[in-house]
Amino acid sequence: MTIAELTNQILAFRDARDWAQFHRPKDMAAAVAIEAAELQEHFLWKTHAECDEHLAKHGADVAEEMADIAIYLFLMADDAGIDLGQAMQAKLATNEKRYPADRARGRHNKYTDYQPDDE
Repeated sequence: MTIAELTNQILAFRDARDWAQFHRPKDMAAAVAIEAAELQEHFLWKTHAECDEHLAKHGADVAEEMADIAIYLFLMADDAGIDLGQAMQAKLATNEKRYPADRARGRHNKYTDYQPDDE
């Protein structure tokens, strides 16, 4: 399913309930942040091994939190007139320049650490 098809399905769900009135940009941004915090809560204070174990046992719950984030993000993008697929491609192109594979591979530094001195 494409981003557009998913968005249309989400919009149909929302519109059948007359919820667009509650989906102002600040509210949608807050909803994304809140759902992201709920996702993070699944992993807080756990080691990598404990996270793997948690995912094995509670993967469906984690997936629901991820879906909530995506749904709110898709709604916000649509309401703002942003083509999310295009925005993601543009961001990936920016990150290609910021994090050249030959310099960034296996490293976690900020992108400014990978730029030549003459830039």
